[in-house]
Amino acid sequence: MGVPGLNGFIEDNRKCFKEVQFKNSKLIIDGSNLYHSLYLNSHLDQSRGGDYDAYGDLICAFFKVLRECGIEPYVIIDGGSDYTDNKFETLQKRAQSKIDKAHGLSVGLQGSNVIPTISKTVFKQVLSSLNVSFAQCLCEADQEIASLAETWKCPVLSNDSDFFVFDIQGGYLPMTHFKWQELSVDRGGSQKSIPCKHYTTTMFCSEFSINRQLLPIFAALAGNDYVNLQDMGFNFRWKDSSTMGYNRKKRFVFFFRLLNWLKHFQTAQEALKSVPELIGHGNNQRQMATALQAISLGMEEYTLTPGTLERLFNHGVAPDRRVLPKPLRVLPDWTMQPLVNGRLPTKMVDVMLQKKAIQIAQVENPSLPSGNITSRPIRQVLYGLLLGRGAVVEEYDRERQILTGSLVKAVLPRAAGQLRLETLDQAPGPVRLQVFSEALEVSQSTWSGVPPHLGLPVAVTCYWLRCAQPRPDKPLLQALLLGLVYGELCRRSKSQGAEEGPVLRGLRGRIQPGARGLDLGVAHTFSQWQSCLRESLDLNQLLCFPLPEPQCVWLYRGTLVHQLVAKLRAEVTPDSLLMEDSSSVELYRTMLDAVLNSEDLRSNLMAPLQKLELYGDVDDEDE
Repeated sequence: MGVPGLNGFIEDNRKCFKEVQFKNSKLIIDGSNLYHSLYLNSHLDQSRGGDYDAYGDLICAFFKVLRECGIEPYVIIDGGSDYTDNKFETLQKRAQSKIDKAHGLSVGLQGSNVIPTISKTVFKQVLSSLNVSFAQCLCEADQEIASLAETWKCPVLSNDSDFFVFDIQGGYLPMTHFKWQELSVDRGGSQKSIPCKHYTTTMFCSEFSINRQLLPIFAALAGNDYVNLQDMGFNFRWKDSSTMGYNRKKRFVFFFRLLNWLKHFQTAQEALKSVPELIGHGNNQRQMATALQAISLGMEEYTLTPGTLERLFNHGVAPDRRVLPKPLRVLPDWTMQPLVNGRLPTKMVDVMLQKKAIQIAQVENPSLPSGNITSRPIRQVLYGLLLGRGAVVEEYDRERQILTGSLVKAVLPRAAGQLRLETLDQAPGPVRLQVFSEALEVSQSTWSGVPPHLGLPVAVTCYWLRCAQPRPDKPLLQALLLGLVYGELCRRSKSQGAEEGPVLRGLRGRIQPGARGLDLGVAHTFSQWQSCLRESLDLNQLLCFPLPEPQCVWLYRGTLVHQLVAKLRAEVTPDSLLMEDSSSVELYRTMLDAVLNSEDLRSNLMAPLQKLELYGDVDDEDE
């Protein structure tokens, strides 16, 4: 994410910032950065799979504050990765880092940050419910963000150090200094504003006496997502003949020396011609040519070009496919609008262009296979719809604690028949529903008695119960379904503006955010459920919603379901946890019946998961 060390370097040079009270302005928000920052900086659960309802409340609170301050937000979210594939090595390193962080949390290490599986989906859905203007890019968002900010002459909100380099007239507001929870009020008490720090390239270049045109080559030489001269075997040699590498302790000194070297040039091209003198000792001409090409590529990423999203924000119209870079024109016409509206999975871009997919790392038992293996058959159907039967996708996932690649074959269910991606949106609804049903190997009758918005998570639960390894036991299934009941009660209470009832208060009272002693077995099993949920949501989107999309903010609260497992293993019954409330018990039993009466589960699960025991206390009349 940007230039390593640059955030800290500029933090140490306070003249690059101006303290402001931000209000009454448009604001372009780096959505991917925001949804990470809001979750990871709020002390919400990360080890147990996430607390999405609390996260949803936080998102609502953030945008409520913006409205109160007269700030008009436009959120832009990353899509697929760089279609040129020039950053794939960087993406692999990040994926390995996320595996390491997830492992750190699994063994109780502090300081590791892992964003829960469906946080991005929750974020987009909440934005939609709030009518916040947002767009999902086809590829990476940085250039679109910078371009729109420059067009509208307004600042960018992010924590990505690349925005210290983009020459944006409206400047940049680092998220770390955006004190949205500490509002200021003017003397009249009528105008609220957000204390923050405002950065502009003018202030930076004035402080270090360099031309703004040199910022892109400064970033490329310092190392960004596209070029790292250290990894290429180069070292910088300054006039005092000392070698300066990339040791973290020396990083700020390196920045000072590089900026001092750049003072002698007026243009980036002039500086580029002198790069061989700076790094060329002991390297041959071919190596130098490769380095100069990489530096040029790294510089290009900061060139502001006309964006494609102003038309979307002003008129609601997706970019014309004909103006996209040629590789992206492989995307069918019908996909453009739902992609930019966040209603199609962006992984389809990476799969179609590069035939690659990096899986999300979660807190699991590292000695067991990745939870993403359980959901792989669902992804294979998605690959089949995108690429055709028999195509091969290179998947990257953890094998124990190491990122490892494997080849995964695309498949198509029998119901897919003559379906073609180019006309998938025109396929009959029953056909698309049957494809979804066959992908999860669940009969459509499974969700017939379930509230429509819970049909998809119930279908996922059937799949998970059949496919997860190790096999989920009775308390795990019970806790998961009780978590869905909790979410449904929260949803009803919020939508009706009503006070919480005794059942909801009772369940909420069992949530202990600071609970210690992570049960890795429980975490691993629920991680598989969330992985299956994520892939099913993506498949449902690609099939143009044969099932209603559930509001994911209400589907899972990790701190609750983990504690419910412990209670249920101590022989507390589901009915008692629901305080014998008839409505809540009925919803629980309806979902339980749907799972156990699934055509595929009836014979396999009735023996190990005794039906009456799953209900808890059953009166004589029910028996």
